[in-house]
Amino acid sequence: MKHARVTAAAMIMSIATLAMGHAAAAEASPWLVRLRAVHLDPADKSDPVGGTGAANRLTIDSKTIPEVDVSYFFTPQFAAELVLTYPQKHDVLLDGKSIGTMKHLPPTLLAQYHFLPDAQFRPYVGAGLNYTTMSKVHILNGAAGLEHKSFGLALQAGADFTLDKNWSLNVDVKKVQIRSDVNSAGAIISKVKVDPVLLAVGVGYRF
Repeated sequence: MKHARVTAAAMIMSIATLAMGHAAAAEASPWLVRLRAVHLDPADKSDPVGGTGAANRLTIDSKTIPEVDVSYFFTPQFAAELVLTYPQKHDVLLDGKSIGTMKHLPPTLLAQYHFLPDAQFRPYVGAGLNYTTMSKVHILNGAAGLEHKSFGLALQAGADFTLDKNWSLNVDVKKVQIRSDVNSAGAIISKVKVDPVLLAVGVGYRF
């Protein structure tokens, strides 16, 4: 009987240890996934078409888009974040009037520093690189086109508000460098500086 009690106690302790280890592993998981709604507000500082005058500026419309990002925490304070979405369609405007459309896909990779990793309110900053591809460009009935690739810097600030060990709320702002040459008949007719500010709110889940 005594042996049975000792065996049962040992089993209970083993199960408790495994459960505590599993909980600790879940708490220490390095993976965080967020789903955000992002408002893209372009700076629209393009050069005038033709190179002179204040008019004849190409811009793109602002819009709200969905975003998924995946973060990996190397330490409680240092993380890498990959920002993803699907190709977004924009109107291309000349002095406020639509002259065509284009799609862009702007994945961004950021290195982050989290100031208060153990607090409920967890602010962070980040910096990294953006790579944007532009496709299905249809401007002035095909008379003009855009350079199809853009590399640029990205800066970020935000905060997570933890709800429990898995779920959190997130607010985030990024400034991203996206630029492209506008060409027609083999000549560059303008340089577009989209350079958007991205304002985001969303939810996160820590695995």
